[in-house]
Amino acid sequence: MHLTTIDPKHAFQSHYQPAIDDLVSYLTNGLGDNLHSVYLYGSVARKNAKPGQSNIDVIVVTHRSFSDMRTTLFNSIKWRYQKAYPFITEVSFKTALVEDVASLDGILSWGFLLRHCSVCIYGEDLSECFGDYEPSWEIAKHWNMDVEDWVAVYRNRIARTDKDEDQVKAQKIIAKKLLRASYSLVMYKDKKWFDDPIECGQHFLNYYPEKQVEIDRLGILLSGRVIAKRSVIGILDSFGDWLVKQYKKTEFRIG
Repeated sequence: MHLTTIDPKHAFQSHYQPAIDDLVSYLTNGLGDNLHSVYLYGSVARKNAKPGQSNIDVIVVTHRSFSDMRTTLFNSIKWRYQKAYPFITEVSFKTALVEDVASLDGILSWGFLLRHCSVCIYGEDLSECFGDYEPSWEIAKHWNMDVEDWVAVYRNRIARTDKDEDQVKAQKIIAKKLLRASYSLVMYKDKKWFDDPIECGQHFLNYYPEKQVEIDRLGILLSGRVIAKRSVIGILDSFGDWLVKQYKKTEFRIG
């Protein structure tokens, strides 16, 4: 069974379209003929973004490295977005070279991301280089075997933060990661793919109903409420540790 793709003909939400047009303009002006293509992924690409809550997640593919101007260009775009589009919480960028995307090594990383999670908004669509993927343990482990590192980093970040807004941001990021990693643990059996973290948690519970409390708590972290640090760290220590062990067990069993 092949995984679904995002329909590129389905129009973006009307209030996001001007921001997308400006993004393309900024990148084409800034990178010139070095720019190969631009993609969106995440909620804006899926056309279910929520003003005041959703980021714009961008993939920029170039012919040559532009590391000498990367920080300046992206910071300039983020500053302009803060002024013109305050309902967009953040602009995040991933970058890649054409040769790395369209390579054998890029099949599980760039290939999967472009084919099933992204929409091309400028240039030659490299997702067409790849066929549709099937749900597999190979995809799941490629994207989530690092969950142990994520838990350690965000546990420390949350413990050390002294601002509510920084804690909420960290809570939401790690909650998304854990919910998506939860579903990826069972994706090869469920034969589907979900990017929305809440959907991921709900479908994960079809296989692990005893984890209802933990999934509910991750949903609370995702909601944007400030939660007592000891409670946040508690869920990261308990459920995070359980999830890490399950990935290791499944990898040992499947190989």
